[in-house]
This record gives sequence, structure tokens and C-alpha cells, in this order.
Amino acid sequence: MNKVFLTALVLLSTLAVALPEDAGQPIEISAYTVMIDESTGISEYTGDAEVRQGSLFLSAELIKVLTANNEVLKVIAEGTKEKPAKYSQSQPNQPRFIEAVARLIVYDVENGLVLLKGDAHLVQGFDSFSGETLDYDIVNDKVIVKGSEDGTKRVKFKIKM
Repeated sequence: MNKVFLTALVLLSTLAVALPEDAGQPIEISAYTVMIDESTGISEYTGDAEVRQGSLFLSAELIKVLTANNEVLKVIAEGTKEKPAKYSQSQPNQPRFIEAVARLIVYDVENGLVLLKGDAHLVQGFDSFSGETLDYDIVNDKVIVKGSEDGTKRVKFKIKM
């Protein structure tokens, strides 16, 4: 079990992109099942999986971590319609935590992006955005929201001035 814990620490050591103080914090992972494949660089955490590092929090039924050269490239959180994946993290330029939910959340660590698919919802400060897909550019503080391709779901947003 120590090897699994140490491998998880190495895999996730570069996870926090938004706050430098998050990157220096210990990583806490909990799940019912852990599978780490060092040959492919893919780790899977299943069963109410949760990842915490400083202010960063990810939860989903399944969380996959993709790594290369001992650095995290992407974290993929897969939820369900009934229990979507969740992401939250403090941002230096926001008065409140960034909070997001969707059926699928892809945290592209390398590029500083959070990609939400399937009933996506993001709260940034006092503003909120909803749509079928949502891309949040952490580095440039930019949000792109799209409705469904068939036109049945439209984009919704609320901005507090």
C-alpha cells in the first residue's frame, strides 16, 4: 500500500496549476479501488473518488490521472447524470472559489484548462455559466460555453456587475 501511496504522490505532485501554494500542499486521495499502471502512465481511482491538494478538490465516480515523465498531463473525472463530477479551486483573481459540475470534467494541467461536458455548470466569482459543454481557461481567465449541437439546450449565464 505504501508503494501505491508514493506513486500517487509522484503522479499528482504537479496537479495544482492555479495557486502556487496548492502545489506545495500534500495530496489526499480516497477511493474504493486504485489501479496504477506505471507502464502506461494511467492511474484510476474508482468508487466515490476524491482528490484534494490545497484548495483544489475533484470528485467523481471515476478519476483517471494521465502522466508522462513523472508529471501530470490530465485528470479526467467521470460522473453520472445523477451524480456529476465536481471541481473546485481557489483562484487568485476571484473573490470566491471556482466551482464546476458536469458529467465529464477534464483538467488539462499542461495547458491550464478545465473542460466540462454534459450538463456543464461553472460558478466563477459571482457569475455563473451553464451549457452542454464549457471550457474554462484558468491561465487567461476565459470561459467558453456551448449549447447542445441539436439546439435543444441553450447557453445560460448570469453576470453580477
